[in-house]
Amino acid sequence: MHDPARTTAGNLEKIVLANIAEFGWHAVNVIEDDGQPPWTYTIGLYDTWRLPELIIIGRSRVTAQHILETIANRLEANQPPTLNAPSHNLIPGVTCHYLEVHSRYYADYVGFARWHYRRREFPLYQIAWPGNDDRYPWDERAAGAFKEWQPILGTPPVSG
Repeated sequence: MHDPARTTAGNLEKIVLANIAEFGWHAVNVIEDDGQPPWTYTIGLYDTWRLPELIIIGRSRVTAQHILETIANRLEANQPPTLNAPSHNLIPGVTCHYLEVHSRYYADYVGFARWHYRRREFPLYQIAWPGNDDRYPWDERAAGAFKEWQPILGTPPVSG
């Protein structure tokens, strides 16, 4: 993938399109700012493999990129994730969930994906994980700071 340190505003669109053409996808990293968590999301998974775009909120760029690259490599090997079941192999020792993101959050979180898809609709799923206490952000007993660091953009699973 392209080195983000060399990215300028003028060529960002070309880089995204080139990465999608070469790798099938591109990752956009939004850095932590004013106490808001960082997030990383994909562009191109839906076009290339018909898998919803994915977003990870509250993880470092390196960790999020690794998770998304793992998924993309599995897609290349024709091993798509099961979005309606927990995943046990994205973060060692941690069960993650895929949550369908409500479209009302697209403008705030995945603006560049909206640019790419223009007026075409595309699905988006959030990858969610538990905190150190094994509670997910939708658990009423989860720490408030954890819930703020990993806001849930969709409907959580019935259990987990």
